Amino acid sequence: MVRHHVSMRIADFELERYFARWEFAAEHLLGASDVQAYPMAELLALADDEMRTLWDGLQLGYTESTGHPLLRREIASLYDGIDPDEVLTFAGAEEAIFCLANVLVGEGDHAIVTWPAYQSLHEVARAAGADVTLHELHEAHGWSMDLDLLRRQITPATRLIVVNLPHNPTGMLPDRATFDALVAIAGEAGVHLLVDEVYRGLEFDVAERLPTGADALPRGISLGVMSKSYALAGLRIGWLATKDRDLLARVAAFKDYTTICSSAPSEILAIVALRARDRVLARSRGIVAANLDVLDAFFEEWADRFTWVRPRGGSIGYPRLTVPGVRIDDWAAELVGTAGVLLVPGSRFGDPGNHFRIGFGRTDLPVALDRLEAFARRTLR
Repeated sequence: MVRHHVSMRIADFELERYFARWEFAAEHLLGASDVQAYPMAELLALADDEMRTLWDGLQLGYTESTGHPLLRREIASLYDGIDPDEVLTFAGAEEAIFCLANVLVGEGDHAIVTWPAYQSLHEVARAAGADVTLHELHEAHGWSMDLDLLRRQITPATRLIVVNLPHNPTGMLPDRATFDALVAIAGEAGVHLLVDEVYRGLEFDVAERLPTGADALPRGISLGVMSKSYALAGLRIGWLATKDRDLLARVAAFKDYTTICSSAPSEILAIVALRARDRVLARSRGIVAANLDVLDAFFEEWADRFTWVRPRGGSIGYPRLTVPGVRIDDWAAELVGTAGVLLVPGSRFGDPGNHFRIGFGRTDLPVALDRLEAFARRTLR
């Protein structure tokens, strides 16, 4: 079906505007969602003979719009039943979200998106003309999904359900029974299920890793990227994987109006990382695990000032400042201004409460947290 859209009017991306102001000005990004970036030399040292030859002989021309065949093959190997032709690469996950939403939904359509969320997961669909219902997660329920509510939110116009597992910003990860029920709901409704899996591989218990969206059902779609679990945000390589080849072809045609193709060096470096993914992901998990221990101790000591629903996966959590009369936006602004430590207030996700995102994928977390704690002693006690 060809979608016809009104002229797009999209709201400012609050999180990205916030980072545009502070990401390269603050000394410590304690609200960052990625893992400490992989050094170029260390990544190249992981290259096998084939990839080293491709790297050394690389010509800086255009690349295939769908992605390098070897890259799509490596991405496909992340799934149980996906072929390389069922993978489409993009310049980051953001482009994949933008293209997919514009192709999949438009005026008269309905989408359901878990919230709080990375803003583009709901805002692009809304700007494309769709009616968007936010499936709100609550701290009091451990940020879990409400499947009964989800069933009620589905309408005859629903075309898309969007979930993010592990979830940004809360670190929520449902159990297998909940995930299976979610897949069944999407299947019964005949809708596409987009599973944002950019933190896949960072589950704290490997036994709790869920099936991928692309493997779970014919209309399942997996969103992946090299930025988070693989610690390679600078490559700007993301992808969609799905058995719905017709949908993928339509998204590929839409992509002709965005980047057309990805960076040639980035594609080769992404292949290197994916072939060495056991080592790359082990590095990321080691950083996250060590930092999570530090955060657990902090939130135990400061339980009278902050709540902390411990995440189950990813490199982010969503605590809440509980001191009466202290707004997290004001406190975070003073923190970055005086101590150089950046948090992300929940308002940047459209959340009016006193939550904030804290990231624990960077190696400077112990130093940043020491500064935050010193600031908290001056201002909260």
